[in-house]
Amino acid sequence: MALPMPTLADLTPLVPEIFVCGAAFALLMVDLFLSDQRRGLTHFLALFILAGAAVLTARDFAMQPVYGFADLFVRDAAGDVLKMAVYAVSAMALVYAKPSLVDRGLFKGEFHVLVLFSALGMMLMISSGSMLTAYLGLELQALAAYGLVAIDRDNARSSEAAMKYFVLGSLASGLLLYGMSMVYGATGSLQLHEISAAVSASGDKTLLLVGVVFMLVGIAFKFGAAPFHMWVPDVYHGAPTAVTLFIGSAPKLAAFGFAYRLLETGVGPIDADWQLMVAWLAALSMIIGNLVALVQTNLKRMLAYSTVSHVGFLFMGLAHGGAAGYSAAMFYAIVYAVTAAAAFGAIVLLSRRGFEADEIADFRGLWARHPLHAMLVMFVMASLAGVPPFIGFWAKLEVLRAALDAGLVWLAIVGVVFAVIGAFYYLRVIKVMFFDEPEGEGASPHPDGQVRALFVVNASALLLLGVFANWILAWCRYAFPV
Repeated sequence: MALPMPTLADLTPLVPEIFVCGAAFALLMVDLFLSDQRRGLTHFLALFILAGAAVLTARDFAMQPVYGFADLFVRDAAGDVLKMAVYAVSAMALVYAKPSLVDRGLFKGEFHVLVLFSALGMMLMISSGSMLTAYLGLELQALAAYGLVAIDRDNARSSEAAMKYFVLGSLASGLLLYGMSMVYGATGSLQLHEISAAVSASGDKTLLLVGVVFMLVGIAFKFGAAPFHMWVPDVYHGAPTAVTLFIGSAPKLAAFGFAYRLLETGVGPIDADWQLMVAWLAALSMIIGNLVALVQTNLKRMLAYSTVSHVGFLFMGLAHGGAAGYSAAMFYAIVYAVTAAAAFGAIVLLSRRGFEADEIADFRGLWARHPLHAMLVMFVMASLAGVPPFIGFWAKLEVLRAALDAGLVWLAIVGVVFAVIGAFYYLRVIKVMFFDEPEGEGASPHPDGQVRALFVVNASALLLLGVFANWILAWCRYAFPV
C-alpha cells in the first residue's frame, strides 16, 4: 500500500504520540549525562512527559472520530478516554516504583524510558486504524515490557521470567500475525474499516473465520486469558514488584482498546461468530483463575491468577458485542487497572531493602502494628473481590448486566458463582492482617512520603469512586454511544 506524503492535517491527531515519542528519545539522551545522584531528574521528566501527553490529549479531545496518516490512525472518544487512563496508571507506576528501585539499585533511566515507550505502544494500539498500526503498537509495548521484566539482570528469577515472557510473547505475536495475514487474504485490505466493509459483502467466510480464531488467540495471550495464561504467574512473580505493578495494570487498558479495534471495527459484521469464542474464554478465565488462586501462598502469584479471573469478567463485556458491552468492558478495564496498581502498590509500600512483602504470611498482624495501612489494604482487597460499595462491585455489576443483556445467562451465572468463590482468597488476606498474630518485624510501611501519600489516595479512591461510579461510567458510555 503506497502511502501519500503526510500533511499537517494527517499529523494533528497524532500530536500526543509524537510528543511522547520525541520526549522519550530526548529523555534517553539527557539521562546519559546524569549521575546516579541526579537520577531524580529523569524521574521528574518522565512524569512531566506523561502529564504533557495528558494535556495534549485533553486539549483536543475527540468528540467525533478523526482519521490521520492514510487512515492508519484513528482518534475518537473511546481512544482518548483509554489514553487518559494509561497516562494516569503509568504515572502512578513510576511514583510507586521509585523507592523500590532505589533500594534494589535499579533506579536507572532505562526504567523510565522503557515505561514511556511501553505507554507509546499502548497509545498506538488504542488508536489503530489498521492491522499494521495495531501490530506495530503491540510489538513496541511488548518489547519494552520484556526489557522491564529483565531489568534486574543479576536476579536469576527475573531473567527466567523475562525469557519465558519473551518466548511465549513471540509465539503469541506470530499467531496473531498469522491470523492477520489470513484476514488480509480474505478481505484484501489492512485498513480496519475496509475489512469491515469487505466482511459484510463476503460470501464464503471460512478463511476469514480461521484468521479471526488466530487473532483471538493472540488477543487472549496479551490479556492473560485462560487457557493462554501460562506466562502470567511466572512473570508477575519473577519480575521486580515495581515492574509487575506496571505490566499488571496499564497494558490491560491497551489490550481492551486493541481487542475493540480488531474485533468490532474490523470483523464486527461477523460478531455472531466470534462472540461465543470470547464468552468461552471468559468462562475458562474465571474458573481457572479463581480456582488456582485459592491455593496460592505468594501474594504476587495470587494476584496473577486473580488477574486471569478479572480478564474473564472483562471478556464478559466484550462478548456482548454492542455499545453497552464495550462501555461496561472499558469501565471494568479502567477500574481494574487502578485497583491492580493499588494491590501491587501495597507490596511495594510494605517492602524494604532486603525484605519483599510478597507472601501472604508477611501481612500477619498488620492491623496491630499499622492500622491505617491495614485498613487501606482491606479496601483494595474488598474492591478486587467486588464488595459493595467499592468501585470493583459496580464494575462487576456492569459486565454482568451486559452478559444478561446479550442473552448469555449461563456466563453471568458462572461469573456470579466464581466471584463468590474468588472472594475467599481476598478475605484470607484480610483475615491474616486483622486476626493473626504478628511474627517478627513483618511488613512495615516504607518511609518514602510520596509512596505513602499515593497509596492512601489510591486505596481511598476505590471507596470514594464507588460512591461516584456513575461519573466514570458516563464517560465510558459517551465513548460508545448506542
